[in-house]
Amino acid sequence: MAYSLIRPALFALDAERAHGLALAALKLMPGGRPAPPGGPLETQVAGITFPNPLGMAAGFDKDAEVPDALLGLGFGFAEVGSITPLPQPGNPKPRLFRLEEDRAVINRMGFNNGGASVAVERLRKRRGRTGIVGINIGANKDSADRIADYAMMARLMAPLASYLAVNVSSPNTPGLRALQDEAALSALLDAVLAARGDEGPPVFLKVAPDLEPADVDAIARIAIDKGLGALIVSNTTISRTPLKSSLAGEQGGLSGAPLRDLAQQRLRDFRKATGGTVPLVGVGGIATAEDAWARIRAGASLVQLYSAMVYHGPGIARTIVGGLEPLMRRDGFASIAEAVGTE
Repeated sequence: MAYSLIRPALFALDAERAHGLALAALKLMPGGRPAPPGGPLETQVAGITFPNPLGMAAGFDKDAEVPDALLGLGFGFAEVGSITPLPQPGNPKPRLFRLEEDRAVINRMGFNNGGASVAVERLRKRRGRTGIVGINIGANKDSADRIADYAMMARLMAPLASYLAVNVSSPNTPGLRALQDEAALSALLDAVLAARGDEGPPVFLKVAPDLEPADVDAIARIAIDKGLGALIVSNTTISRTPLKSSLAGEQGGLSGAPLRDLAQQRLRDFRKATGGTVPLVGVGGIATAEDAWARIRAGASLVQLYSAMVYHGPGIARTIVGGLEPLMRRDGFASIAEAVGTE
């Protein structure tokens, strides 16, 4: 059934309830096969071969319930989480809002998830399956030692992850973004890398778009020094561009179309600050093949989306992936890697 036919019914529901129904529907879908390797969009990042550069961002599948279903939709990779050591309910409801007039979403979920033990059990069951699944790790809101939380999560999840994504950029856990400060971030990453072990998966770092130039430079230096696999640029924003929706005043992180230009500029900033030595994952406001291609040309080796699926439905992955190759050929590139940072 075309998503445009069922979207009005979904949008009549509370956004979080509709999201729950989407997860339930994906659980019932016949298992699709992950995108095959070896095609024209295949690209390598941090030693991982991605069949195409489009991924599902963290936040959609917080508890690692449907990563294989997402891969079956045509995504080149899926990132689950954020997952914390202990279960936590997150912030009070309502906490997820669609800004339809703006093609945007505001969320203040607060790392709601069922905790590490439940996710580990699910992820162990998919061992042996193909497909790239990253695991986004976080700290509990009331933790007395957040760095210890991240280290614990790295140790638990490393055997199960294609890559680990360290999320210190959610605006919905008080004080979390302070871990992006230079000294705190360096200590955090040292703990995560030690807990992951020498043979563990690459570590990606997810950063906020709301950074000053000095912050960008400091994070870039740390990423290079620690040998991170990639920087994910960026999380949701606490800034507010002019918005049309009556829900524009809701607190939380803004994503979707209004984030696009800010996220793209921050990606350019990190490309310049790293000199292209650290791969970048572009996320924020990507809804079309043209958006994804612009982010790649700006310096992203991979791209992710989430909010756009709310408005365009589960077919968006195949639509974007199908549109990338013609854009690549149009501009005279034989591979995604050739196009990265060439704007």
